[in-house]
Amino acid sequence: MNPTQHLGARPAPAPRERSHAHGHPHGHSHDHAAIASRHRLAIALALTSTVLVAEAIISMLTGSLALLADAGHMLTDSAGLVMALTAAHLSTHPATDRSTWGLRRAEALGAALQAGMLSVVGTVVALQAVRHLITAPPVQAHGMAAMGVIGLVANIVALLVLAGGRGENLNTRAAFLEVLGDALGSVGVIVAAAVVALTGWDRADAVASLVIVALIVPRAAALLRQAMRHLMDFTPEDLDLAEVRAHMSSLEHVEAVHDLHAWTVASGLPVLTAHVVVRDECLRDGHAATILDRLQECAAEHFPVRIQHSTFQIEPVSHLEHEPAYC
Repeated sequence: MNPTQHLGARPAPAPRERSHAHGHPHGHSHDHAAIASRHRLAIALALTSTVLVAEAIISMLTGSLALLADAGHMLTDSAGLVMALTAAHLSTHPATDRSTWGLRRAEALGAALQAGMLSVVGTVVALQAVRHLITAPPVQAHGMAAMGVIGLVANIVALLVLAGGRGENLNTRAAFLEVLGDALGSVGVIVAAAVVALTGWDRADAVASLVIVALIVPRAAALLRQAMRHLMDFTPEDLDLAEVRAHMSSLEHVEAVHDLHAWTVASGLPVLTAHVVVRDECLRDGHAATILDRLQECAAEHFPVRIQHSTFQIEPVSHLEHEPAYC
């Protein structure tokens, strides 16, 4: 498919003349990235699930809250990785007339669910840690330390597997964040075990749990915010829509730009639409096609967010009186 399609101006314009510019990036790179992402997520899920079972057993034997907190993170991460795998699979579904972007939004939805789950688990662990600070139940340091080391090794391997794809999309980034949280949890378990073994201060276990929560929850909140920006169709963060409007309005023969909208369907898929008002004669003398080319080049090349999917409706000045109030 030609990456650019144009509908040029007709010699005798009807009351509303529409011109569209669509740039379609090749789908093969997305498919390959999605397959690689699924492989990474599957390996991370296998590692996380194995450590989860081991930590749950050892936490009951040692009485360690920090270890149980880490197991809670592991449980959340396992569920999150399952969702991430599901979302990665759904995002490869082709577009249809009923779902014109395919299921690419599954990526942002999966990331939002993972971040939300991690925030809930963090809150529960924090409340439990405060209770343990008060009651200080005894813990077995040696079992904690051994399991912490095993968990840390598994998490480091999972991080290395996921690191290569964490910039691909929100879904993989969410999975990376969850495994990073587990790695930090394992470090906290090891440190707490060392403190308990050397000093006998059992509250170190609860303190380590609070540190783990403090490190993870803000990152989860930031990820949730970013996923919600995608789901709520907010303007991409690095795109100044006022600058876009001003730049397009400055193009020769363009009188005004209104109904300008930009949003992100999924990672790497920003979209922009606009109504562009031109002089009436531009629809008769062939300028409309040239204006359309320049508008698409402007969207695709001029701004920090390169927009390949853009749609422009070209309107004559005389049509403005038929337009509803616009911004």
